[in-house]
Amino acid sequence: MDEPIHVHVSSPPLAHARRVLEEAVAPRVEISYGPEAPPPDTRVLVAGRPTKGQLDVLPVLRMLVIPYAGLHKNTRELLLDSFPELVVCNLHHNAAAAAELAVALLLTAAKRIVPADAELRRGDWRSRYESHRALLLEDKRALILGLGEIGTRVAEACRGLGMTVMGVRRRKDAAGPPGVEVHPPEALASLLPQAEAVVICLPLTPETEGLIGHRELHALPSSTVLVNVARGPIVDEEALYHALRERRIAAAGIDVWYRYPSGPEARARTYPSRFAFHELDNVVLSPHRGGAFGTVELEERRMRELATVLNAIARGDSIPHRVDVSAGY
Repeated sequence: MDEPIHVHVSSPPLAHARRVLEEAVAPRVEISYGPEAPPPDTRVLVAGRPTKGQLDVLPVLRMLVIPYAGLHKNTRELLLDSFPELVVCNLHHNAAAAAELAVALLLTAAKRIVPADAELRRGDWRSRYESHRALLLEDKRALILGLGEIGTRVAEACRGLGMTVMGVRRRKDAAGPPGVEVHPPEALASLLPQAEAVVICLPLTPETEGLIGHRELHALPSSTVLVNVARGPIVDEEALYHALRERRIAAAGIDVWYRYPSGPEARARTYPSRFAFHELDNVVLSPHRGGAFGTVELEERRMRELATVLNAIARGDSIPHRVDVSAGY
């Protein structure tokens, strides 16, 4: 009989999602739950940001599953310094939700939906009869930074809107979506002046942090809409604020930020930046909702994808969504 594989899930899913997981895994997969110390026979730990103390007491640990996309820089440094042999993978269960929000932010910002809504709530119809800054996207060029599962979906949606789509991806051996021009990262400077929509779907790594700064924002056409559903620090905070305030670019839709609530009590009173983005009428602010955190359907998808990973381990198959810890994604 095959040896059991003990898996510990640090953040217990709700009951309905737990049932989905337990019904989908192979019989030899044993699962425990809870924020307390995992059992010493744990071979797979499911945790977003494990501590050195947690990992040090797991002598047979072979794999870390981060239950979302991305690798936090503190976790990356911990793994590189102390656990270089640990296999790491992500879950990409929310790629469709993040892509949908990216397209929603693009359209909302381009069409100035939020200011028009606010005006009409006051009974003010004047913007219908005046020239305004709503942008037509058809026949424009979209630049997608990162053609992973999210970026590929966004690229396909932009093509459906009649846009010419360019994409940047690091992997030279990977084909892009049909009809998308694929470029290496070195081409970014030459692509920016052509792009009237920029959608950022990149992981945050030492190479991508601050990738879009003052120079890059100045290189964009003044009609550009920028959307970020990746990580805030990929775009320089101060440079983005001034580019929007001074209308060097037309608009932005931002789901990922620079300042987050320190705890539950701060959730109702924390601005997302040290700059007053909330005072600008050409930016759509979204409180990091791309992953659809807590949504029943998405949590069930998360558990099904986790089961796929665990069953691959049980069968000895290749592990999906492996993370290159050295590269950071």
